[in-house]
Amino acid sequence: MRWLTLYARSRGVPAALAAVVVGSVAVGALAGGEGPGDPRLPVLVLAAGAMAASTGFGGQDHALDRTAAIRWAPRRAVHVLLAGAVVAGVLLAVQSAGGSLASTAFVVRDGAGLIGLAALGAALSGARYAWTLPFAWLSFSFLAPPPTSAPMRVATWMLLPAGTPAATWTALALTAAGTTAYALTGTRR
Repeated sequence: MRWLTLYARSRGVPAALAAVVVGSVAVGALAGGEGPGDPRLPVLVLAAGAMAASTGFGGQDHALDRTAAIRWAPRRAVHVLLAGAVVAGVLLAVQSAGGSLASTAFVVRDGAGLIGLAALGAALSGARYAWTLPFAWLSFSFLAPPPTSAPMRVATWMLLPAGTPAATWTALALTAAGTTAYALTGTRR
Protein backbone atom coordinates (compact mmCIF):
# COMPACT_ATOMS: atom_id res chain seq x y z
CA MET A 1 0.00 0.00 0.00
CA ARG A 2 2.98 2.28 0.51
CA TRP A 3 3.68 2.39 -3.23
CA LEU A 4 0.13 3.65 -3.83
CA THR A 5 0.62 6.47 -1.33
CA LEU A 6 3.93 7.41 -2.89
CA TYR A 7 2.44 7.27 -6.38
CA ALA A 8 -0.48 9.50 -5.35
CA ARG A 9 1.81 12.03 -3.70
CA SER A 10 4.23 12.10 -6.63
CA ARG A 11 1.33 12.80 -9.00
CA GLY A 12 -0.14 15.60 -6.89
CA VAL A 13 -3.36 13.70 -6.19
CA PRO A 14 -4.07 15.34 -2.79
CA ALA A 15 -3.90 18.86 -4.27
CA ALA A 16 -5.98 17.88 -7.30
CA LEU A 17 -8.57 16.21 -5.06
CA ALA A 18 -8.76 19.31 -2.88
CA ALA A 19 -9.31 21.48 -5.98
CA VAL A 20 -12.08 19.17 -7.21
CA VAL A 21 -13.84 19.11 -3.82
CA VAL A 22 -13.59 22.87 -3.25
CA GLY A 23 -14.82 23.62 -6.78
CA SER A 24 -17.76 21.24 -6.51
CA VAL A 25 -18.81 22.50 -3.08
CA ALA A 26 -18.52 26.13 -4.18
CA VAL A 27 -20.65 25.57 -7.27
CA GLY A 28 -23.13 23.50 -5.27
CA ALA A 29 -23.47 26.38 -2.80
CA LEU A 30 -23.83 28.95 -5.58
CA ALA A 31 -26.45 26.90 -7.39
CA GLY A 32 -28.60 26.64 -4.27
CA GLY A 33 -31.47 24.16 -4.43
CA GLU A 34 -32.26 24.62 -8.08
CA GLY A 35 -33.02 21.52 -10.11
CA PRO A 36 -31.36 20.49 -13.35
CA GLY A 37 -31.52 23.29 -15.84
CA ASP A 38 -28.62 25.00 -17.51
CA PRO A 39 -25.92 22.37 -18.17
CA ARG A 40 -23.09 24.89 -18.22
CA LEU A 41 -22.59 24.96 -14.44
CA PRO A 42 -22.08 21.19 -13.93
CA VAL A 43 -19.97 21.01 -17.09
CA LEU A 44 -17.79 23.80 -15.76
CA VAL A 45 -17.28 21.87 -12.51
CA LEU A 46 -16.46 18.65 -14.37
CA ALA A 47 -14.07 20.41 -16.73
CA ALA A 48 -12.30 22.14 -13.84
CA GLY A 49 -12.00 18.78 -12.10
CA ALA A 50 -10.60 17.10 -15.20
CA MET A 51 -8.12 19.94 -15.66
CA ALA A 52 -7.02 19.69 -12.02
CA ALA A 53 -6.63 15.92 -12.30
CA SER A 54 -4.66 16.24 -15.54
CA THR A 55 -1.73 17.81 -13.73
CA GLY A 56 -1.02 14.42 -12.16
CA PHE A 57 -0.72 12.59 -15.46
CA GLY A 58 3.02 13.27 -15.51
CA GLY A 59 5.52 12.31 -12.86
CA GLN A 60 8.47 14.24 -11.47
CA ASP A 61 10.99 12.40 -13.62
CA HIS A 62 10.06 11.66 -17.22
CA ALA A 63 12.97 9.24 -17.68
CA LEU A 64 11.90 7.24 -14.62
CA ASP A 65 8.42 6.85 -16.02
CA ARG A 66 9.88 5.52 -19.26
CA THR A 67 12.42 3.10 -17.80
CA ALA A 68 10.82 1.69 -14.67
CA ALA A 69 10.77 -2.07 -14.27
CA ILE A 70 7.00 -2.09 -13.83
CA ARG A 71 4.38 -2.07 -16.57
CA TRP A 72 3.04 1.47 -16.76
CA ALA A 73 0.19 0.96 -19.25
CA PRO A 74 -2.28 -0.64 -16.79
CA ARG A 75 -1.39 1.85 -14.07
CA ARG A 76 -1.87 4.80 -16.41
CA ALA A 77 -5.23 3.48 -17.60
CA VAL A 78 -6.41 2.97 -14.02
CA HIS A 79 -5.16 6.45 -13.11
CA VAL A 80 -7.26 8.04 -15.88
CA LEU A 81 -10.38 6.02 -15.14
CA LEU A 82 -10.09 6.54 -11.39
CA ALA A 83 -9.58 10.28 -11.86
CA GLY A 84 -12.73 10.44 -14.00
CA ALA A 85 -14.68 8.46 -11.42
CA VAL A 86 -13.53 10.75 -8.61
CA VAL A 87 -14.35 13.94 -10.53
CA ALA A 88 -17.85 12.68 -11.35
CA GLY A 89 -18.30 11.13 -7.89
CA VAL A 90 -17.47 14.34 -6.04
CA LEU A 91 -20.03 16.30 -8.06
CA LEU A 92 -22.64 13.58 -7.49
CA ALA A 93 -21.88 13.57 -3.76
CA VAL A 94 -22.27 17.35 -3.57
CA GLN A 95 -25.53 17.07 -5.48
CA SER A 96 -26.85 14.47 -3.05
CA ALA A 97 -26.20 16.84 -0.16
CA GLY A 98 -27.94 19.77 -1.84
CA GLY A 99 -29.87 20.50 -5.00
CA SER A 100 -29.41 18.55 -8.19
CA LEU A 101 -27.44 20.32 -10.91
CA ALA A 102 -27.59 17.54 -13.49
CA SER A 103 -28.67 13.94 -13.90
CA THR A 104 -26.33 11.11 -12.98
CA ALA A 105 -26.08 9.98 -16.62
CA PHE A 106 -25.10 13.50 -17.67
CA VAL A 107 -22.41 13.77 -14.98
CA VAL A 108 -20.95 10.33 -15.73
CA ARG A 109 -20.93 10.92 -19.50
CA ASP A 110 -19.33 14.34 -19.30
CA GLY A 111 -16.89 13.35 -16.55
CA ALA A 112 -15.66 10.39 -18.60
CA GLY A 113 -15.40 12.38 -21.82
CA LEU A 114 -13.57 15.29 -20.21
CA ILE A 115 -11.04 13.11 -18.38
CA GLY A 116 -10.43 11.23 -21.65
CA LEU A 117 -9.85 14.55 -23.34
CA ALA A 118 -7.39 15.55 -20.62
CA ALA A 119 -5.56 12.21 -21.00
CA LEU A 120 -5.37 12.77 -24.75
CA GLY A 121 -3.95 16.23 -24.05
CA ALA A 122 -1.31 14.67 -21.79
CA ALA A 123 -0.32 12.19 -24.48
CA LEU A 124 -0.16 14.87 -27.17
CA SER A 125 1.35 17.83 -25.31
CA GLY A 126 2.54 16.63 -21.91
CA ALA A 127 1.09 16.82 -18.42
CA ARG A 128 1.91 20.50 -18.07
CA TYR A 129 -0.45 21.37 -20.96
CA ALA A 130 -2.94 18.51 -20.67
CA TRP A 131 -5.58 20.95 -19.42
CA THR A 132 -5.64 22.82 -22.74
CA LEU A 133 -7.78 20.32 -24.67
CA PRO A 134 -10.66 20.22 -22.16
CA PHE A 135 -10.44 24.00 -21.74
CA ALA A 136 -10.47 24.68 -25.50
CA TRP A 137 -13.37 22.30 -26.14
CA LEU A 138 -15.33 23.72 -23.21
CA SER A 139 -14.74 27.27 -24.46
CA PHE A 140 -15.89 26.35 -27.95
CA SER A 141 -18.98 24.60 -26.58
CA PHE A 142 -19.96 27.67 -24.55
CA LEU A 143 -19.62 29.98 -27.56
CA ALA A 144 -20.87 27.70 -30.34
CA PRO A 145 -24.21 28.28 -32.08
CA PRO A 146 -27.11 25.94 -31.30
CA PRO A 147 -26.42 22.36 -32.44
CA THR A 148 -28.68 21.88 -35.45
CA SER A 149 -26.47 19.51 -37.44
CA ALA A 150 -24.67 16.28 -36.57
CA PRO A 151 -21.18 17.87 -36.61
CA MET A 152 -22.36 20.61 -34.24
CA ARG A 153 -23.92 18.01 -31.92
CA VAL A 154 -20.55 16.26 -31.82
CA ALA A 155 -18.74 19.55 -31.24
CA THR A 156 -21.05 20.58 -28.39
CA TRP A 157 -21.47 17.11 -26.90
CA MET A 158 -20.82 18.19 -23.32
CA LEU A 159 -23.82 20.55 -23.19
CA LEU A 160 -26.37 18.21 -24.76
CA PRO A 161 -28.90 16.40 -22.55
CA ALA A 162 -28.22 12.90 -21.27
CA GLY A 163 -29.31 10.22 -23.71
CA THR A 164 -28.33 12.17 -26.84
CA PRO A 165 -26.61 9.57 -29.06
CA ALA A 166 -24.09 11.97 -30.62
CA ALA A 167 -23.00 13.23 -27.20
CA THR A 168 -22.77 9.75 -25.71
CA TRP A 169 -20.73 8.34 -28.59
CA THR A 170 -18.44 11.36 -28.64
CA ALA A 171 -17.78 11.05 -24.91
CA LEU A 172 -17.13 7.32 -25.25
CA ALA A 173 -14.76 7.87 -28.17
CA LEU A 174 -12.84 10.58 -26.29
CA THR A 175 -12.62 8.40 -23.18
CA ALA A 176 -11.35 5.40 -25.13
CA ALA A 177 -8.93 7.39 -27.30
CA GLY A 178 -7.52 9.43 -24.42
CA THR A 179 -7.15 6.50 -22.03
CA THR A 180 -5.54 4.31 -24.69
CA ALA A 181 -3.16 7.00 -25.93
CA TYR A 182 -2.05 7.95 -22.43
CA ALA A 183 -1.77 4.34 -21.24
CA LEU A 184 0.38 3.28 -24.18
CA THR A 185 2.56 6.35 -24.66
CA GLY A 186 2.50 8.24 -21.37
CA THR A 187 3.03 11.96 -21.46
CA ARG A 188 4.88 13.80 -24.12
CA ARG A 189 8.08 15.45 -23.00
